[in-house]
Amino acid sequence: MKKRLFVALFLLVAGLSSAQEVALLKYSGGGDWYANPTSLPNLVKFCNQSIGTRLKAKPATVELSSPDLLSYPFVHATGHGNIVFSDAEAQNLKAFLLGGGFIHFDDNYGMDQYIRKEFKKVFPDRELVELPANHPIFQKPFSFPNGLPKIHEHDGKRPQAFGIIIDGRLALLYTYECDLGDGWEDPEVHNDPREVREKALKMGANIINYAFTN
Repeated sequence: MKKRLFVALFLLVAGLSSAQEVALLKYSGGGDWYANPTSLPNLVKFCNQSIGTRLKAKPATVELSSPDLLSYPFVHATGHGNIVFSDAEAQNLKAFLLGGGFIHFDDNYGMDQYIRKEFKKVFPDRELVELPANHPIFQKPFSFPNGLPKIHEHDGKRPQAFGIIIDGRLALLYTYECDLGDGWEDPEVHNDPREVREKALKMGANIINYAFTN
């Protein structure tokens, strides 16, 4: 019921404009939430061109404490360092997720030790679960039969996608040892081969697709 209410409200708001909007999360704690400035705009452009979305070219920026958080169906967060949620921010994020919202945290290297602790403030009774390779988020519109692709080396570990599931729906996605955001950046930023950037963008398109259709 909550999911249907959120979707109905979102469609009403979206109908007032020519395009839908996604957002980058601004958080506290000193971590560089603003890292990878070209990544989300590039992902939006790729999705609009390849999977038929109608997303605004320039993503919004939203703070965890803002009531505006509830108006975005998809929110992305990245960074290298510390993240801190206040109690009020944790409750706002919880309301967002329970109401049908979707958030993607992408570890840009160095986030892991901090973010897992903050997730517990949001859902103390839920655990992050690793998503299997046959999860729907890896199936369409682009197929990733082995699950999350490896984009950057980091510590040389295998890439992992973790999630928090609410009523059978993936509501929070946490990608680790992968760094999708680096793969979405302008080519000259990291000089990644074209095929690596394409993998990252296609996986990002799957995430956007899942967020808007589930």
